[in-house]
Amino acid sequence: MTGSSPVRVLVADDDDQVRFALCGFIESEPGLELAGSAADAQEAIDLALEVRPDVAMLDVDMPAGGGPRAAREIRNRLPGCRVVALSAADDRGTVLAMVEAGASGYLVKGGPINEIGEALRSAAMGESSLSRRVAGGVVDELASGLRERRREERRLEARRARIQSFIDEPTLVRAVLQPICDLQSGAAVGHEALARFDSRPVRPPDHWFRAAETVGIGVDLELSALARALGRLADVPDGAFLSVNGSPATFVHAQTRLLLADLRVDRIVLEITEHAPVHDYAVLSAGLAPLRERGARVAVDDAGAGFASLRHILRLGPDLIKLDRSLVAGIHSDDAQQALAAGLIGFARQIGARIVAEGIETAAELTTLRGLGVDYGQGYLFAPPAPEPVHTAGSHGWGAE
Repeated sequence: MTGSSPVRVLVADDDDQVRFALCGFIESEPGLELAGSAADAQEAIDLALEVRPDVAMLDVDMPAGGGPRAAREIRNRLPGCRVVALSAADDRGTVLAMVEAGASGYLVKGGPINEIGEALRSAAMGESSLSRRVAGGVVDELASGLRERRREERRLEARRARIQSFIDEPTLVRAVLQPICDLQSGAAVGHEALARFDSRPVRPPDHWFRAAETVGIGVDLELSALARALGRLADVPDGAFLSVNGSPATFVHAQTRLLLADLRVDRIVLEITEHAPVHDYAVLSAGLAPLRERGARVAVDDAGAGFASLRHILRLGPDLIKLDRSLVAGIHSDDAQQALAAGLIGFARQIGARIVAEGIETAAELTTLRGLGVDYGQGYLFAPPAPEPVHTAGSHGWGAE
């Protein structure tokens, strides 16, 4: 609307009498022009796209999705069109639903007739207006909601900035190494690189990876941590592998291929975490195929902890299967845990995979796992994650029967 041009109004209401009355009022009101009328939400959306009104006055409860649906679609597709809601209800929930859908005005049927003209003109000018019957409490609630939304936005922005600092500053994230030992000889056959964040107060790595996901930079943080982890390959003795963690999205990312381009990938194990869902196994398998052809191995993490890891095993055919700590802890005294582990070990043998038991902490657990035929293990019984690689498990529990 410009200068003296009339405000073009679209009316949508499934009550014929109300719709005709509103159309008659608009046609008779100076400064307003009827752009069209509709009897349901879909008709209102289609007509709005055709006639492109300045303001759409929408009934809240009309068919085909109601006022909220019509308001959202009209505002999304015609950003310049303002929406005024019209309803028989003046409860806060109804008002807030329409305001959240994009309405800048709200009128209660049966209110003063002059409110209609005022609301339409205010909307056309980009101003908000509420019926006097709903204004007081709703305005307070909207203001409170807006303040909370702004607080949440500030919290998310601060979180994003903190995580971005981990990505931008290499010294804030380091990779420590934990040995993966042969359960028969005690020799370290590999080392898992684990991220550690320089933060105050100290937070576990999972905290930061989850937080990064909530602000939309989860893969960016994983790629940054992956770069630090791969930088430790030179510290791993010849003949041993380096295991690095990542979600499916990270391992098929183009940046991962660049990070691995000049490395001996036959010494690297790509450990796929259980916590991120796989939406398309064909895409994941295709992304991993060139790396596996070069000699990279694939491990599935947290087996026995949930359905996702078992699905990964069936669909990906991994080279290593890692038993979750929840299955390992106390396995020496739990027949059910032993039976489940034995099943996974037998399955691994059939597909040519090796088993790694995670989180071994006691000699009794170690003895049971060795008896079950588990190939490799890691845990504090052998060595905690440390800046430098540990080459053997030493005497921790070895020979204990």
